[in-house]
Amino acid sequence: MLIWIDADSCPRQVRDLVCRAGIRLEIPVRFVANRTIPFPQSPLFSMTIADSSPDAADDYIVENISAGDMAITRDIPLAKRLVTAGIRVLNDRGIVYTEVNINERLSIRNLMLDLHNNGIMPARTSQYGKKELQNFANALDREITRLRKTTLTPET
Repeated sequence: MLIWIDADSCPRQVRDLVCRAGIRLEIPVRFVANRTIPFPQSPLFSMTIADSSPDAADDYIVENISAGDMAITRDIPLAKRLVTAGIRVLNDRGIVYTEVNINERLSIRNLMLDLHNNGIMPARTSQYGKKELQNFANALDREITRLRKTTLTPET
């Protein structure tokens, strides 16, 4: 099991929390971005810098992630690609993307982007605070536990 982080827009608090969980549970964490992103130093952590072309980091994650891994991303089109491939995906606010909710999330994202691009709605970024971080921490613990249960094989 690896945890992959689409690190370009991932808040530092989330990266730090995932790193603490990675150390505590001995889970490797892979950061992927188009630029260097600061993260704690540990043999469990590594950084891949993708080229600057659009979706290069997303493509790298999709091409290298494996069944049994988890991804953390704000990027809903990337989440859709990963969910379709059977990967466990959550965002930095604790929302777990699934086959059930990903299409609706993608449709809402596309509608909001169209409204913004046509000048109908200004771009908004809601604040990221303690509540959002706590929701993420709870979701991360819950999803790691679920993933570990599904990937454990009984001893024979």
